Amino acid sequence: MAQAQAQAQAQAPAPAPAPAPAPAPAPARTKLTHSGGVLQKNREFLDFFWDIAKPEQETRLMAISGLREYLRSSEGDDLKYTIQRLIEGLAATRETARPGFSLALAQVLQCDETILLRTILEQIKKKHNINITKKKFIRNAVFGNFFGVLALSQSGRLIKEPDILLESIQLLQSLRQYRQYLRDLPAKAIVDILSETPENVFKKILFGALQEDMSSAFSTPAQLHLLLVALQRFPKVLKPQNLKKLLGSSAILSSENVPKLIELLKVAARSVKKDQTLPPLALDLVRVTLQEGTFEMFWKDVVENGLLKEPYGPTSYFCFRLLGGSMPLLSLSQLNLVLTGEVMRHCGVHMVIAQLPKRFRFGPEMTNFVDSFLESTQDEAKQFMVIKCFSSLTNYGHPVIPSYWKVVCRLQSSVLLKYVDWLKNMFVSPDFDICTQFSTKRQKENNQAIDRAQHSVMRLRSWIVARLISIVDNYQVKKEEDLVMDIARFIFFHAFFGAKRYTSDIPETEVALTIPLDEKTRDMLESSFFCLLNHLNTLPPLGDSAELGDKNEKRVFGVTADGNLWIYCLVQYASVLLSQERSVQAVKPFTQIQRKAWDRMLQSVEDLQNKSKTAEKQEASAFQLLFLLVGIQIFKVGEDSLALLSDLHKCVEEWLQKKIKKHSTHVTRKEEPVWVEVIVEILLAFLSQPNRLMRQVSKMVFTRICPHVTKEALQLILDVFNPESEEGEESALMVTEDFEKSQTKADWSHDDEMEDESDSDESEEEEDDNDDGADDSDEDKSEEDAEEGEEVVDENFRMELMKVLQTTNVISKEGESSSDEDADDETMMALDKNIAALFSERKKRLQAAKDEKEKMIKEKALRKNFKIKVLDLIEVFLAKQPENPLIFDIIEPLIAIIEENLSSHSNQQEQDYLRKAAEIFMNQLCKAKTYCQNISEMKEDLHKLMERLVTRASRQSDSSVSLYCFSGALYLLRVLKGKAKITDKTEKGGKAKTGKVDLFGNMDMKKVTELYQGALTLFMTRRKCALTGSMFVNLFSRFPVMCERLLPLAIVSITDGIREHQRGQACCLVLQALQSHDVRQSFPGDKWNELITEVISQVKQCLKTVTAVKLKVEQEEVRKCLELVQFLIKTVTQQRLDISLAELTSVLQSLEELEDLCKFSDLYWHVMKLLGFKKPQKVKVKAQLPDPAAAPGTLKKKKGFLPETKKRKNWKKKKNPTLENEQNKKENPNGKSDEAPKAASDRTDKKKRKRRRKSKTTPKGNAAGNTEKTQEPAAKKSKENLTEASPIN
Repeated sequence: MAQAQAQAQAQAPAPAPAPAPAPAPAPARTKLTHSGGVLQKNREFLDFFWDIAKPEQETRLMAISGLREYLRSSEGDDLKYTIQRLIEGLAATRETARPGFSLALAQVLQCDETILLRTILEQIKKKHNINITKKKFIRNAVFGNFFGVLALSQSGRLIKEPDILLESIQLLQSLRQYRQYLRDLPAKAIVDILSETPENVFKKILFGALQEDMSSAFSTPAQLHLLLVALQRFPKVLKPQNLKKLLGSSAILSSENVPKLIELLKVAARSVKKDQTLPPLALDLVRVTLQEGTFEMFWKDVVENGLLKEPYGPTSYFCFRLLGGSMPLLSLSQLNLVLTGEVMRHCGVHMVIAQLPKRFRFGPEMTNFVDSFLESTQDEAKQFMVIKCFSSLTNYGHPVIPSYWKVVCRLQSSVLLKYVDWLKNMFVSPDFDICTQFSTKRQKENNQAIDRAQHSVMRLRSWIVARLISIVDNYQVKKEEDLVMDIARFIFFHAFFGAKRYTSDIPETEVALTIPLDEKTRDMLESSFFCLLNHLNTLPPLGDSAELGDKNEKRVFGVTADGNLWIYCLVQYASVLLSQERSVQAVKPFTQIQRKAWDRMLQSVEDLQNKSKTAEKQEASAFQLLFLLVGIQIFKVGEDSLALLSDLHKCVEEWLQKKIKKHSTHVTRKEEPVWVEVIVEILLAFLSQPNRLMRQVSKMVFTRICPHVTKEALQLILDVFNPESEEGEESALMVTEDFEKSQTKADWSHDDEMEDESDSDESEEEEDDNDDGADDSDEDKSEEDAEEGEEVVDENFRMELMKVLQTTNVISKEGESSSDEDADDETMMALDKNIAALFSERKKRLQAAKDEKEKMIKEKALRKNFKIKVLDLIEVFLAKQPENPLIFDIIEPLIAIIEENLSSHSNQQEQDYLRKAAEIFMNQLCKAKTYCQNISEMKEDLHKLMERLVTRASRQSDSSVSLYCFSGALYLLRVLKGKAKITDKTEKGGKAKTGKVDLFGNMDMKKVTELYQGALTLFMTRRKCALTGSMFVNLFSRFPVMCERLLPLAIVSITDGIREHQRGQACCLVLQALQSHDVRQSFPGDKWNELITEVISQVKQCLKTVTAVKLKVEQEEVRKCLELVQFLIKTVTQQRLDISLAELTSVLQSLEELEDLCKFSDLYWHVMKLLGFKKPQKVKVKAQLPDPAAAPGTLKKKKGFLPETKKRKNWKKKKNPTLENEQNKKENPNGKSDEAPKAASDRTDKKKRKRRRKSKTTPKGNAAGNTEKTQEPAAKKSKENLTEASPIN
């Protein structure tokens, strides 16, 4: 019954079959009896029924559970009332209430088996009798009967009473005529009841009742579903001979029944169009055909030759869902039949077409089907069959499933190995005969456009390589190191080598390529290999090593179980390949110089491996990683790699020499190693390439050599952000551009894989028209671009055109006349040719200018991207070396980046660049927990740098840039101040005596005070200043030692501030300073009284100048002053200072007269409460209604009447006001009005106008006879108006 109930409550959440646990019952209230003697139920009991009808599912379940517990402990007629109330609720008008009452009734019947089901069924029929119900309540009665049967079925007792079961089935059968209300719900309910009925009950009781429905199984999908369920549940009852009596055939599927089944399945497919699900009828039909052994006939005749003949729509999606849902039911041979047939081809065409926008995509749904199948089945053969067939569904060589498919993680280890071997075999020898190939309508029309055979092979191989890389990259796929190494070796071998003959040392030479690799495929393999290296560099430990490792130990990525780098394993494999010259041939053979460099690189890596176990492990591993990466790039860019290897060898030698000198003699700062600068240049060259591997390796290497970075090496990094040094970047960016060109030729990524398909897939004329419209729009765009380029008048082109025309005498000379008839055909042809050549040349110039502009934009984007990647090195240096004094050299370049890009972030790339620079400056630098301590030698330079930053902040036009400058200055102030040091002193007796606390550190207090005093003065006295009050508040809060020096200036600014905003911010600063404990200690005794007195005096002067608080800045000023006054009053009263507050009280009382005091009245009266004043309470006076007896002459205005100014007669009066006024003055010299109340006169005027209109519309003969009839209702209306206007009513 769950299925039928779910269908019945489509618009409401269905309650779960098992109710939630009931909460602790509240104490029962006493029952009340009303004066008439009728028993009234207590509130707790009645609330259960209200909650059952609520739309929230949890509320309904809690109410049902509570009702069940209540009935167990109740006494009296509560059970009778409950059943009565629940049966009434079955026909509730609210859709969410009916399932709730049905479930509650089922729970009550299940708990108390003393209740007779026959009694309940009779009450349901009597209460919801459709025959005697009024027509407008028939719908509710139908639902009441249906949900009543659902309740009986859900109680679990219906099967135990066959007679009631038969009556319930008959009741459901009678409800099928109300299809406009229930649709197929009665039939689905019968199916649900049938699925729980024992065989003997069905045979004795239900078979006769359902025989008519089963005999007409091919009339509706619901009746067919009923027969299919009965065949599965009761095969002994519905034997072939009995089935033949019912249907005329001994099997469901026969040649006569195929057309009927096709039509029924079409109807079922359309019925679930909105739900986008597979109807239950479909899978039951598959199960029955499997029992009968007619599945092949069903799939071929019904599905492929019947349903698929329909155009794309519900029937096609029905076939796709039937394919996915039936996979767990099929055998291996049946899976092969289904996954290589026409349904798969149609599904592939749909997945290609659905890539266009605004299309329904079935691909994710099919992925879920495959994922659930692979997760549920443990049969290795079936798993491999499914994954192979879906990988073989190709569109001109390219599989339609994505290269990164999440279902691969469901494969078992043995199946995964078998699948990888199959992919490698398909790469070596592509066999399209085993693939399920398809093509779209437009692809068939353009079949001869290109060489499809070679193109298909290239597309298939590119997808296979991407799939192999995705297996390595997907961390959810359970794989071993041998599998990963096998994939890496395979891709590396075919990217850079070829097999001559088979050798057992190299498994990749076992099978030769049946189709040689072309240049594009080779380039794709090279790019894919370095992409694989990037994944291997971040690969977590695999297999047992990942499980046995300590959880608290830091995980190392990019290494095998034995601790070797993945790239090192591949370099060793490359050495094996280079040594097997008889069996293997390199695509680009090594020269002698390259081979020597390769051997020397291997020797250096081995030496560094031995040194990596010593204290210099970080540096040795950095050099090792660089050697391996640059060495393996010899296969791609040989000459550049040789130069880099030579530089690396020199760096290693110099590093070793410096290490020896470090142990022997002291090294001064001038003798710092130069090898770091070379490494930094190499890393910058790596970052200039659009390769994620290079960026990641550069970051890893720089992390390990950070302690050795010198000022010159850091300056090389900072020069990248200098606009004057962009000329030096052009060489690196040119290499980047060439690299990108080669990469775009070979990079067959998943985003571009289906480009041909999305342009070539359409099966409807409407889609073709849309594409034609898109082409037209593209042509229009090109024409618009050309017109934009031609808008500027080119004088040179005009002169050249004039010359061409003059040479052919087309343009008349002065005083001569010419015409087109004078020129012959040859002259005109020559003229056309010259003009065409001229315009063609001009078009080439315009295109060249456009290409140059695009190239400049591209170079600018490359340069910006390069700078973004170089910021990674800055971030690493700040994170790993926060105490390095070289950090101070980074402050100004980062601020320069923010200044340069804050006002010009037009595109997303520049916004990312600015955001990253700002985050590094604030989070990694200014908010760093540790900082440089040894600054005694550079404190003068730091003071100058801080002065430059404060001056820079005050001169900015944007306050956001000024904030970064000021934050940098505060960071330097923090560094100069240092940590507080306590100097200990000892007395003669040996007793310890605490010394003074050094609060200043290396800070020159005089210079710093003058610097920030000037900045604060500038902020308080300048109208347009980039400095903000929050900056100085931050200064006061973080550095209390500065408060004492800047506090007098802030106090004076309370009254001397140039604007209201500055005066309010001065109050904030003073309040921040007075709340500081350090400031309080610096003003002992009378000095503190004098300070408080001075502040009170300044605040009084400031509040006296307040005359209005309408503007927002004025309100903010008064609010800040009141906050400061509140603190001052509390300080005076709590510390009992000898300070008079009388004058301040009088000033505060004067503020009560301000009009807009309500904007901050709570704060104001809180301050006044401290002085002993209370907020006056407003007396609410009720509005008194006018006494109608006081004005007997006035009539009550009828609701809905127009006001006097809106009436037409008054509009006419307003046009000539002078005449009306004169007449009124003559008639009424005293100015009093003699007019009677206008309400009655207006009504009489309206009646007269109505009578006139009626007299015009009625015939003349009947005019006299109708006067009496028209006057009677008028008299009645006048009486009604009088009664409404009377004071009694």
